[in-house]
Amino acid sequence: MFTTPRFLQGIVPFEGKGLDAPFPLGPAFSYVVPAGVTAQPLYFRGGNSTDELICLILQRDGAPMRFFPIGARGSLHVPLRVVEDLAPATRIELHLAAPAGLLGMLVADVGIVEL
Repeated sequence: MFTTPRFLQGIVPFEGKGLDAPFPLGPAFSYVVPAGVTAQPLYFRGGNSTDELICLILQRDGAPMRFFPIGARGSLHVPLRVVEDLAPATRIELHLAAPAGLLGMLVADVGIVEL
């Protein structure tokens, strides 16, 4: 079977808008499954530079799919392989929820494979 890896990754500065006000992290953290293939999320890794809890939210077609809380100055690694398939045209995006006014740096990496 031929597979193609895809990655949503980067190091980004952020300013929190409230834990109840998640916002998208931008085009580097967005992916649409191409026509004719199925995709599977493989893993999530993230790091938080702040002294507060933040939460990353993996959204599928605009609805929350998985929540990844990352503690103060913490990191997180979650294997996702074989959790579920993503059908063609499915859009996934990474959003961030952080306390209002919180300034920090986020390191995030989502691995995906196209089947």
